[in-house]
Amino acid sequence: MGTKSNQSQWRETAFRLLGVLAASVLIALNLKSFVQAGDLFPGGFTGLTRLIQRCALEFWGITLPFAPINLMFNAVPAFVSYKLVGKRFTFYSCLVIAVSSVMTDLLPVINITEDILLISVFGGMLSGFAGGVALKARVTCGGTDFIAIPLAERKNVDAWNYILCGNVVMLAVAGMLFGWDKALYSIIFQFTSTQVVRMMDPENKRATLFIVTGRETAGGVCAQIQDTRHTATLIEGVGLYNGAPCVMIYSVVSYNQIRSLTRKVRQADPKAFVNVLRTDKLMGNFYRSPRD
Repeated sequence: MGTKSNQSQWRETAFRLLGVLAASVLIALNLKSFVQAGDLFPGGFTGLTRLIQRCALEFWGITLPFAPINLMFNAVPAFVSYKLVGKRFTFYSCLVIAVSSVMTDLLPVINITEDILLISVFGGMLSGFAGGVALKARVTCGGTDFIAIPLAERKNVDAWNYILCGNVVMLAVAGMLFGWDKALYSIIFQFTSTQVVRMMDPENKRATLFIVTGRETAGGVCAQIQDTRHTATLIEGVGLYNGAPCVMIYSVVSYNQIRSLTRKVRQADPKAFVNVLRTDKLMGNFYRSPRD
């Protein structure tokens, strides 16, 4: 038993480290190709770091390194994440920040295209994909994500769009200093990135289940739902097709649990009628798998 537990821990650690490395490489490549080539300002503390670098170069002729400034901005949010989310989550996320910051300083600028619209859209997609890879490994790219995730876990608030609004304010400052065209393209970049992250975040999507089953099989179906750490509501009913008594089970689960759960429901009752609906907004207690 102990050996299996150790193997599972090693697999989990390896998976998270692989996610850290992949996300870090994607972030650095994006910054040194699309972002710098297009002279854009990505959102969060990465964008704020870029803004400070640009101000120092433009007004004082000083070239500032990326890593120290970015690490300094992430210090306080990382401490908040350590307190509210967990030490392992914060440690792996800080690894992403450190590795991507160092790689950003080491990699040369890579010009893929000079079309600013293509840079904004595809750079935003790559940025969002990097964030999604990190979230799949239960880590984050740091910065404002350290704020969004505690809000989601503690307050059940989808904070991504609120962060997008905050980034727009920062980009407005960049627009006043360096021209509105780059700021507006940066908003396209950030909007694209935010939507890709929201689409890939496994904890951001939920589904409502309506399961019609017999009274004798309802207990087995409910047991499968409870294995997901969620609960359900049973409603007594009558099937109009044959007039037989039945039970409708109502539950809300994470979207990434649907495939395995519906398979287990079929095993408990092969004749069960299952209706899955996408849930856009949810109020009340809902179990979230710990990211730590």
